[in-house]
Amino acid sequence: MSQKTSAIAQPVLNKRKTGFITYIKKYWFLYMLILPGFISMVIFDYGPMYGIQLAFKKYSPKAGVWGSQWIGLDNFQRMIADPSFVRAFTNTIIINIYHLIFGFTFNVFLALMLNELKFRKYKSVMQTCVYLPYFLSWVIFSGLVQVFLESPGTADSGGLVNQLIAMAGGQPIDFLKRPELFRGILVISSIIKTSGYSTIVYLAAIAGIDPALYESAAIDGANRKDALIHITFPRILPSVVIMLILQLAGLFLSNFDQVYNLYNNYVLSTGDVLSTYIYRISLGGGGTDFELSTAMNLIMNLMGLVVVGITNKYVSKLDVQGIF
Repeated sequence: MSQKTSAIAQPVLNKRKTGFITYIKKYWFLYMLILPGFISMVIFDYGPMYGIQLAFKKYSPKAGVWGSQWIGLDNFQRMIADPSFVRAFTNTIIINIYHLIFGFTFNVFLALMLNELKFRKYKSVMQTCVYLPYFLSWVIFSGLVQVFLESPGTADSGGLVNQLIAMAGGQPIDFLKRPELFRGILVISSIIKTSGYSTIVYLAAIAGIDPALYESAAIDGANRKDALIHITFPRILPSVVIMLILQLAGLFLSNFDQVYNLYNNYVLSTGDVLSTYIYRISLGGGGTDFELSTAMNLIMNLMGLVVVGITNKYVSKLDVQGIF
């Protein structure tokens, strides 16, 4: 029976192999186009993954990554028992949830409002203004934030925000040294810097909507609000879902450039996140705990992958296509 089955399956396999080779020969130019990117991904993305084993070892520079002593899950136990890790993990989750609630929804709102602008020149100016901060590095943008929020000194009246507070009769606030305000500063500064660029995806999706739908709705008596609710938003919902899934993928990660350039010892209780904590124990501050930092990164990325998988499965039940 097995020989008969093999005899039947062999022509099918040969046919598939021939079809695959024919397909490669037909579209060889496209494969050549993606080959440099594929090679780069293998070398710089998959190649360094051999270092993941550090999470299960006691690293010795002399022995190297492969030769270091295997200690199993000891690094993960140290991670869970570390109060600084728990604090950084909690701060990361809270800040990212704030980003998700306020930043993500604002991006969608901003795209819809920009699309509603009918005066072309004014629309172009507004788009340029909201896109511009994205092209500034976090070093520069964080410096601008510090200048605006600077507290009054002996020889100056502080930043613009504190000057406005003083003009209104209020007391100046040292924003960057107030732990209860720091998370809000991170979220607001991130929205200002990145929201404009994030709207490009939604504006591209809006541009692909058939204008005949709006014309038909106008004939039926629909106003601009009705068209926004019943035509524009449902048509960009797949793009919104994709962007939501991608943002959830980073729920356990954090923007190192932003936090590192804004935080200080006064706000560690609410501003220290996983990326800055990992940097301190592995590179910054003289730390060399590479195995513990590897274990943290591994767990955070695996948790992000699980969240993406669950979210993708859930949105597929809503008749919306996910990322896979």
